[in-house]
Amino acid sequence: MTERQTTTEAAGGVALTGTPALELRNVNASYGTTSVLRDVSLRVEPGSVTALIGPNGAGKTTSLRVASGLIRPSSGEVLIDGDEVTRTSAARRSRAGLCHVPEGRGVYRNLTVRENLLMQSNAFNAQESIEIATGVFPRLGERLNQKAGTMSGGEQQMLALSAAYVANPRLVLVDEPSLGLAPIIVDLVFDFLRTLREKGVALLLVDQYALRTLSIADHAYVLRRGEIAYDGSAETLLQGNVLDQYIGDGAA
Repeated sequence: MTERQTTTEAAGGVALTGTPALELRNVNASYGTTSVLRDVSLRVEPGSVTALIGPNGAGKTTSLRVASGLIRPSSGEVLIDGDEVTRTSAARRSRAGLCHVPEGRGVYRNLTVRENLLMQSNAFNAQESIEIATGVFPRLGERLNQKAGTMSGGEQQMLALSAAYVANPRLVLVDEPSLGLAPIIVDLVFDFLRTLREKGVALLLVDQYALRTLSIADHAYVLRRGEIAYDGSAETLLQGNVLDQYIGDGAA
């Protein structure tokens, strides 16, 4: 296994300072007797994009589930804005400003688009929430009374991602947003992620398109077999064959 490489700078040589929006400290996690994460430490700076990449089965999804409170680590700590939340529920983390967009179209399939948007919203004005979502994804405005489960995969992903806007979070975890989507929808997804960054939201992103993910990221981590193999600048991973050293030539 490649020796872990660590830097203390984000893209462009900006030092990582201050209180991170999210931090995992020496996290270990398992499913039953199967160890998935081993001594994983990572941090997401406020207003930055952090890429988490690696081969299938490396532990990327588990890392996001630990961060959002869906899985409790066997050891280690989770901190949000400097507050230790390791034993705090997923619901309380959500109320504290964390939004987790899971892999596989995280929508309520039997509810309409309008009802899904209202469920996502933390805003006092329900109509305002709908206007925000349909402004970002106009196609949702044409589907407000349609059940989410009857929409195309791309439309369902738009609806799932709209939570990252409607709920007005400070920290967003996104797991494989482009999975199974047509190229034109993938472009829309990455445009939306850039919009989140411009809004000042801290973003931890897992996606199959490693090169595209790194191109919008400040910092990057590579997971291999449940361990951090690289911790450093996303820009550095894009240079030469550095990425291939960590995940092979399958990066898209």
